[in-house]
Amino acid sequence: MGSAGGMSETYPFATMADYLAPGMRLVFVGINPSIISVEQGHYFARKTNRFWPAFSRSRLSAEARAGLGVEALGPEHDAALLRYGIGFTDVVKVPSSNASVLKPADFREWAPRLLERLERYQPEAACFQGVMGFRPFLRYGLGRADVAPELGEQSLMLGETRLFVVPNPSPANAHFTPADQAAWYDRLAEFIEGNGTG
Repeated sequence: MGSAGGMSETYPFATMADYLAPGMRLVFVGINPSIISVEQGHYFARKTNRFWPAFSRSRLSAEARAGLGVEALGPEHDAALLRYGIGFTDVVKVPSSNASVLKPADFREWAPRLLERLERYQPEAACFQGVMGFRPFLRYGLGRADVAPELGEQSLMLGETRLFVVPNPSPANAHFTPADQAAWYDRLAEFIEGNGTG
């Protein structure tokens, strides 16, 4: 599948298109697409995933909600968010029923390809949806196994792209409530608005 941005990779298997374009304010980076998302053709399509409800409650989505004339965003809005400077991609493009089945070899193959996409499009910020996806990106994409990632702003940058990590919105991540998740997206908004001082 191609990309709404026009220059993204194509993949020899069914997966989610990368919604990437020059001039993006933010790109959300998931671990890998779920099979349900691929079947439905939308990011975070599983009904129990907390991304869309939490994102909709955060001020980070205010401009897109106003522009689209909706109170709450859902999976069907993923491609439309490019108009508001927000894109989507994944660390690993191979879909699975659960990210826990991914092996180190998957990240070793795919993290450098994510790095190429981020360097090509140079969003202002890249937000990784969970440490579980960011840690192998550090190791296999950036060669930085020495860095211990935490939630929030990261000290490393990719050129001009600033990095941020929020909790994984999967319902399997029971340590964080939907309200906690929304608060992390508000922190991300502050980070973007404050040019990295949030």
